Formats: sequence, C-alpha cells, structure tokens
Amino acid sequence: MTLIQSARMNGHNPYACMKDVLTRLPTQRAGDATNLLTHRWSHA
Repeated sequence: MTLIQSARMNGHNPYACMKDVLTRLPTQRAGDATNLLTHRWSHA
C-alpha cells in the first residue's frame, strides 16, 4: 500500500497529509514520529 492510498483510506486529503508530514518530519522527535503515521495523523 502506498502512503497516498493509506491517507485516502484514513479519510485524509493525501496532498495535505504528505505536505504536513514532510514539513514536520525534520523537527519531529524520534519518539513522537508515530504521530505522523497516516492512521494517527491529524493536521496540527
């Protein structure tokens, strides 16, 4: 399954999800990275 498909299956706009995740990833703490997975993601 691709990240795009996963975002769609979880009811997210794939573009918004990926843009947000890729923007937040460099500053995200390693222990909090699971919050960026598509099934747990919420636009902050």
